[in-house]
Amino acid sequence: MSPVRESITKGVVSPVRQVPASIARPEYVGKKRASLWTGGDVHSAETIEKIRISARIAAQALAEVGRHVAPGVTTDELDRIGHEFVLDHGAYPSTLGYPGAAGRPAFPKALCTSVNEVICHGIPDSTVIEEGDIVKVDITAFKDGVHGDNCGSFIAGEGSDGAQKLVSTTHEAMMRGIKAAQPGREVNVIGRVIEKYAARHGFESVRSYTGHGVGPAFHTGLVIPHYDAAPHHADVIEVGMVFTVEPMLCMGSEENHEWDDGWTVVTDDRSWVAQFEHTIVITETGPEVLTLP
Repeated sequence: MSPVRESITKGVVSPVRQVPASIARPEYVGKKRASLWTGGDVHSAETIEKIRISARIAAQALAEVGRHVAPGVTTDELDRIGHEFVLDHGAYPSTLGYPGAAGRPAFPKALCTSVNEVICHGIPDSTVIEEGDIVKVDITAFKDGVHGDNCGSFIAGEGSDGAQKLVSTTHEAMMRGIKAAQPGREVNVIGRVIEKYAARHGFESVRSYTGHGVGPAFHTGLVIPHYDAAPHHADVIEVGMVFTVEPMLCMGSEENHEWDDGWTVVTDDRSWVAQFEHTIVITETGPEVLTLP
């Protein structure tokens, strides 16, 4: 089968869902920008254990939302499911209220739903998922002062051969990038592995959006590119580091632009995109994935 939907357009965004006062908010909620993180990317064993808990909640939430990706479901309904799941586990959905860039509005939902040519940061709304759509769900949980971040791509219904290949290749590219994240190497080796694998299968890796350090801060400032950025992004991978690996691969060109909502990013040529993301910690024997349900 071939993709039916020609392109994604804006839907209607529902009112902001509430969070009980008993659930602790990240520091940036209600502010114009998140505070600059100065604590580095190598964390204590105690902090890593806390991240492990948040990461597990995020992974379980992602799996729960993914089970509901189907033709006829709205992306707003997916947000409701994710929002309630995270709250039910005593955590805060990290994207809700995350400040926008340069005075733009804060992100209004508990997760991102990026459909087909939307690369990332899609705002859940009244858009109805159709047969064959690729729906990227990106959800992060904040609990006990730390974040755990992950994303998955789900095909609604059967999907085309091309969509299935894109999704499976993107997942494998992420896993190969994670495997390359060994202590003593530069972080740019991750992107080199990802881009090379993507190109072998005829896909481009998005350069504009990257992985990042995560933990007490949603984004620490550490950049994890998904392309061969050497000699730039030469931070050395160290034991105790926590960061995300989250490649976005495109069927066509990775050239992109942002909608005027200040968040939604789409490919210029409307080519479809898949994305996967894990939060990982670096151990003495290599990377360990924390975002597992």
